[in-house]
Amino acid sequence: MEIQAKSADRNLLLELKGELDHHSARNALREVELAIDAALPRMLVLDFAGVTFMDSSGIALILRAQQRVQLLDGSLQVRNVPPQARRVLDAAAIGRLVSIK
Repeated sequence: MEIQAKSADRNLLLELKGELDHHSARNALREVELAIDAALPRMLVLDFAGVTFMDSSGIALILRAQQRVQLLDGSLQVRNVPPQARRVLDAAAIGRLVSIK
């Protein structure tokens, strides 16, 4: 899993690329948390366009990122979710908790 961060005016875009599974989730979560701590965003966007596979570990990453951003009085948006990852999110009804575009 590769994560690229772009930050401007307390907006943080994290572009995820690769497989987001139980093998990569721990490092991915650490990278996301470090990026949030560095940028202190009011808006965090997780761009999943490059995610080739996701299991329930992706749900945990999204929820942890949301918790972290909410502590900063910010919000989270998940964008460009591929069909396979979207099925995982829909099965868990994550759309009720976070904004998915």
